[in-house]
Amino acid sequence: MPQSSRLIKKYPNRRLYDTKTSAYITLSDVKDMVLGCETFAVVDAKTGEDLTRAILLQIILEEESGGLPLFSTDLLAQMIRFYGHAMQGMLGKYLETNIKAFTDFQHKLQEQSRGLYGENQPAHSDLWSQFLNFQGPAMQTMMSAYVDQSRKLFQQMQDQLQQQTRSMFNGMQFPVPPGEEGKKPEAGEG
Repeated sequence: MPQSSRLIKKYPNRRLYDTKTSAYITLSDVKDMVLGCETFAVVDAKTGEDLTRAILLQIILEEESGGLPLFSTDLLAQMIRFYGHAMQGMLGKYLETNIKAFTDFQHKLQEQSRGLYGENQPAHSDLWSQFLNFQGPAMQTMMSAYVDQSRKLFQQMQDQLQQQTRSMFNGMQFPVPPGEEGKKPEAGEG
């Protein structure tokens, strides 16, 4: 753990103790640390086990429970289906890369608006809200096109992997399952 990272200890009574401030904190305080881009780690006070991911997932669960959820039921179901799947690692990296790209895009837009309108925070926030209201549909269309392009790229990669696998095993003879001896392979089968 880096020196500048805050250490939060989680005790068996579910309380979180911030070693930097020497005080008990809430999940809301941890959320504020995330929003403030602070580096921290949450560890089990007894075992030293890293619980940071579990705490972050708990914050996401609370956010999803109240207000407007970020993830649809369909998206959550699809994500669950990837656990244990050969593509699980690729999906995690794909999501991480796309979230970073989206965040970088948002940061660049904010920098450009600061350059145009200065640091006047109330006006800046109001202008940003107006921009998003005006450009929201266009940005959504752009993101939809990006996601569609990513889906096509992902499908092409999957097709290439299947082709490579077929060509690798093309010359091998595999035992024919009982009852399938006289059948011809359907179109698209090896």
